[in-house]
Amino acid sequence: MTEKMMTKPLKLLIAEDHELSRNGIIFSLQLLSNYVIVGEADQGDIAVALTAEKHPDVILMDIEMPVMDGIEATQQIKSKHPEVKVIMLTSHDDSEEVYASLAAGANAYCKKDIKTETLIHVISMVEEGAVWLDPAIAKMVMQALPQSVPDKYKHIVASKTGQREKYKVDLTERELEVLSEIVEGKSNQEIADTLCITIHTVKAHVCNIIQKLSVDDRTQAAVKALRSGLLPDKA
Repeated sequence: MTEKMMTKPLKLLIAEDHELSRNGIIFSLQLLSNYVIVGEADQGDIAVALTAEKHPDVILMDIEMPVMDGIEATQQIKSKHPEVKVIMLTSHDDSEEVYASLAAGANAYCKKDIKTETLIHVISMVEEGAVWLDPAIAKMVMQALPQSVPDKYKHIVASKTGQREKYKVDLTERELEVLSEIVEGKSNQEIADTLCITIHTVKAHVCNIIQKLSVDDRTQAAVKALRSGLLPDKA
C-alpha cells in the first residue's frame, strides 16, 4: 500500500456566518480535494464547541461572525487545541486585524477572493507547520504591525507578548535566514530545499529561534520578527 493511500484525508471545519459563502467554500473544496468537512459553524462560539467535538485538523475561520467573532474563537480554540491549524478567511485587509489574528494563534490569513487551488495549497502548507499571509497584504502588514491593535483585541495580544517585549536577540546569520523563510510562509521542507540544508538542521534552527525570541511557536516568531524589524527589507 502506498504512502498516499495510507494517508488519511484532512478533516476541515468551516466557520462562516453567510450560508451562501459557506456552501460555496465547501463545494469548491470537495470538488478539487479529498478533504472531509466535519462541521459547519455560523458563530464563533459554535466553532469552538465543534472543535472540541469533531477534532478537525484545519479550520477555515471568518472574522466577522455573530455572538463571538473569529479572532476570539481562534484564541479559545488555540488555548485548548494548539495542534489545530486555523486559517483566517476574510474580505478584510486591515493590518490590525491581521496582527490580532496571528497573536490569537492563526496560522494563515487569506482573502476571500483567493483561488480554490491556492487555498488548497495554503491548507497543505499550514498543516506542515508554515505561516502564510496573503501576498497582497504582507508588505502592508510589515509596515503597520508596530501600531496598536483595536482595544477589543488588546487582551489577546497582551496574553501572547505582554512580558516579552524586552529580549536579547543573538540570532546567527543562518538563523536569520531561516527566520526570513518562516516569515515568507515556507514549511520546514521548503526551507531545507531553499537553503540547501537538511530538514533536521532546519528543525534545529527553528527550535533555537523560538527559544532565543522567547516565543511559543514559529507563528509567534514570525509575528515578532515583523513587529520588531529583525529582518532587513528586501529590495
